[in-house]
Amino acid sequence: MTVDDEGVNLPARQGSKRGELRIYLGAAPGVGKTFAMLGEAHRRLERGTDLVAAVVETHGRKKTAELFEGIEIVPPHYVDYRGGRFAELDVPAVLARRPEVVLVDELAHTNTPGSKNPKRWQDIEELLDAGISVISTVNVQHLESLNDVVAQITGIEQQETVPDSVVRAAAQIELVDITPEALQRRLSHGNVYAPERVDAALSNYFRRGNLTALRELALLWLADQVDAALAKYRAENKITATWEARERVVVAVTGGPESETLVRRAFRIASKSSAELMVVHVVRGDGLAGVSAPMMGRVRELTSSLDATLHTVVGDDVPTALLDFAREMNATQLVLGTSRRSRWARIFDEGIGARTVQRSSKIDVHMVTHEETSPGFTLSSLSPRHRHLLSWLAAVLVPSAICAVTVLLLDSFLGIGGESALFFIGVLVVALLGGIAPAVLSALFSGLLLNYFLVAPRYTFTIAEPDSAITVAVLLAVAVAVAALVDGAASRTREARRASQEAELLALFAGSVLRGGDLPALLERVRETYSQRAVSLLQEGRGIVGCVGNEPCVEVDTADTAIEVGDDEFWMLMAGKKLAARDRRVLTAVAKQAAGLVKQRELTEEAAKAEAISQADELRRSLLSAVSHDLRTPLAAAKAAVSSLRADDIGFSPEDTAELLATVEESIDQLTALVGNLLDSSRLAAGVVKPELRRVYLEEVVQRALLGIGRGSAGFGRSGFDRVKVEVGDAVAMADSGLLERVLVNLVDNALRYAGDGLIRVNAATVGKRVLINVIDEGPGVKRGAEEQMFAPFQRLGDHDNTSGVGLGLSVARGFVEAMGGNISATDTPGGGLTVVVDLAAAEGSP
Repeated sequence: MTVDDEGVNLPARQGSKRGELRIYLGAAPGVGKTFAMLGEAHRRLERGTDLVAAVVETHGRKKTAELFEGIEIVPPHYVDYRGGRFAELDVPAVLARRPEVVLVDELAHTNTPGSKNPKRWQDIEELLDAGISVISTVNVQHLESLNDVVAQITGIEQQETVPDSVVRAAAQIELVDITPEALQRRLSHGNVYAPERVDAALSNYFRRGNLTALRELALLWLADQVDAALAKYRAENKITATWEARERVVVAVTGGPESETLVRRAFRIASKSSAELMVVHVVRGDGLAGVSAPMMGRVRELTSSLDATLHTVVGDDVPTALLDFAREMNATQLVLGTSRRSRWARIFDEGIGARTVQRSSKIDVHMVTHEETSPGFTLSSLSPRHRHLLSWLAAVLVPSAICAVTVLLLDSFLGIGGESALFFIGVLVVALLGGIAPAVLSALFSGLLLNYFLVAPRYTFTIAEPDSAITVAVLLAVAVAVAALVDGAASRTREARRASQEAELLALFAGSVLRGGDLPALLERVRETYSQRAVSLLQEGRGIVGCVGNEPCVEVDTADTAIEVGDDEFWMLMAGKKLAARDRRVLTAVAKQAAGLVKQRELTEEAAKAEAISQADELRRSLLSAVSHDLRTPLAAAKAAVSSLRADDIGFSPEDTAELLATVEESIDQLTALVGNLLDSSRLAAGVVKPELRRVYLEEVVQRALLGIGRGSAGFGRSGFDRVKVEVGDAVAMADSGLLERVLVNLVDNALRYAGDGLIRVNAATVGKRVLINVIDEGPGVKRGAEEQMFAPFQRLGDHDNTSGVGLGLSVARGFVEAMGGNISATDTPGGGLTVVVDLAAAEGSP
């Protein structure tokens, strides 16, 4: 799978064309990224490309090394660091050679301290700026955005990461992918690691579940880049037509009782084509469409349960708003509810569905019937423009119809009083339909018709009797009065609808904050709702504190819409279509929420500092409480033994004397260990532990740690050595020898104390660029869920007699491991017991 990405690159050097970056992305170590890179190198060499290799890691794999032959190599330069010599990319040598293309393996590699750049990808940027194209490799676990996800899946936190933006900026990204079963077969055949490392690798990082999850992460990440690249290309080329590269279904809901039916129907449509489902609710800008908050709550819950997304947009013209949203999302199908309108109703208003179908172009529109259909045509369903036109027509047609009926059918039965009453009713109808002006016209026209056709002398506008003149005047007065009342009621209705719309939007934005949304999420919701290109939040004195979208505004003067909050302290700036004044009230409230999020973040940071001070104070209190007992116990034992030996009135046998001296020695050893852990804990808390990382052979460190336990524990003896079985092989880690020894002393001593008489095993394995050290016992273990708690200070899980020390050993071990750039965790031993795993970086060139 290959992706052409039009990402934004860093500016090239003056006068030179920037080189292209091509990346082979792997789901896990061993899938064949380097092999694929070398294959492409040979194909380019056959085409006459000037290509060299600067860094290619074969990891001792025979077939990869064979493929490496025949490629010109730019030798690395070596960096001396803490007694070791490490090979790094020689950027000046590559620039001096100036090939067309250079191979640089392992994009996320961290350079040895003393190098010009901390990261290899920064070295590659120099080559690209010089116009040299680069082919590189990276695994999905090294992507910065996925680092915590990968750590959660595999239990190993990657120390070497590369920013996603660097990878996204590549001209091409090619996914190198094989099934987990195939990768495990490669491991079993020795094609990835040496045979002695295969079992450890298969039981740790390369479990089938881990590999499946990593593979899915790689596919999803690359799919997102495909979508982003396509959206960017369409935006740059102003393409609004739908491209059916991927099925996306949009379903429109009103918040009415039919909404859930529509969402379920749309979900079935989307499921058949494995399409993405988006639910959209259009809030009418004129406030005509009310919505039920409980119903929208049920729609939101249903949308979440179906793994769909809910969106809200504002628009006066519902079909236009729907289709604009669908085209922006590159949707291929649109699902709408329909009502059974009569033919008479369609004369006045063809409906949202019909207008949407007419304008939909390449988007397929599904009209879904449901039980909650509209009963038919009502005046309230008319748009304001249609209703205004109808009121003027009624002002003429209603009096005309009454006059015709009266003259032809009722003239012989009614007098002037009854005929005037009929015209009076007609004027009321027009007044109720809407508008003072149409009602006045209807009253005047009714008076003229009444005077000309029904009042003597007929067929003339002469008024012979005062009663007729009074009738016309009354009709006019009543029309104006009723129309004024109707107009006032309509105005209050519009205000109520506007308030309802504002309340709905405020609830929408407040809900996104209450559901844990951060500042970017709130700004993105504003951008989407009001169809803006970009939205940013500006704080006086700090500049832009949050932004979303393309080309956000950074100054108030450049914004199309600017909302001021808090006496110019904050400004919400929008780029896109200019918003009407009626939207500013809602946006002002939203801007205040955004400003509140910024202030909340500042308060949280201050609270974190206060919490740190509080924790330090609590640590001191806990320390005093624990040490008050644990210092006195060995001191009391040593003093009692020494006092007994110095007594003149008691004679001790050589055996008794030896036992008392042993008690003194054991008490002093306990005090020494306690003071050492306290000092180490204090150093860790103060942040003054500065490890010196170098190549450390684990066999030597483990043996020194066992000797240290033997010297410090009177009860360890020869039987203690017999209980510990060491199988670390020739594993080599990048660590501080002294700190690692202290870590192993504490871990093994802890296992000896609590594992009973069972065997203690210490083994190690190199997995990729990491070394895993396991301290395994077969004791009672710890309660499920307490694995993390045991590394906290002053914890002695399962021990209540306060005779085992202050519980700092494992806490100090974790601090030392993390200071060396590793991590430590605990898990159950199969069959019973506890296994503590120390994860450290492997030394360069280690087996």
